[in-house]
Amino acid sequence: MAEFLAVAVILLLGMGAYWSMVVFPRQRDFQQRQRVARSLAAGDEVVTFGGVIGKVQRIDGAMGVAYVEIAEGVQIRLVTAAIVQRYNPEEIARHARQGQDDAPGEPAGQ
Repeated sequence: MAEFLAVAVILLLGMGAYWSMVVFPRQRDFQQRQRVARSLAAGDEVVTFGGVIGKVQRIDGAMGVAYVEIAEGVQIRLVTAAIVQRYNPEEIARHARQGQDDAPGEPAGQ
C-alpha cells in the first residue's frame, strides 16, 4: 500500500510539473494573442507570426481575416490568429540586442 501511495504522489508531482512548465505557459500565450487580435483596429502596425511588419487596413471579424498593407499598394489577407503583436520598434530592438549578447561563442557586449 505504501508503494502505491508513493507512486501516486510521484505521478501527481510529475503532472503538476508538466502543467506548470508546458500547459500553463501555452494557455497564457494563447490568451495574450487573443487579446491582441480582438483589440486590433485599422491603422495599427503589427508583426505577423512570420515576422512580417505591416499596417492593418481593415478587419473582417466574422471571417477572422485582417487585410494588412506590407508595402505601399501591397495588401495581404491574414488570419487574425497569425498576428502576434503590435509593432513596437524599441521592444524589438531590445530583444535583438539581448539575443546578440546571449550568442554562444561571442564575447558579451560585441
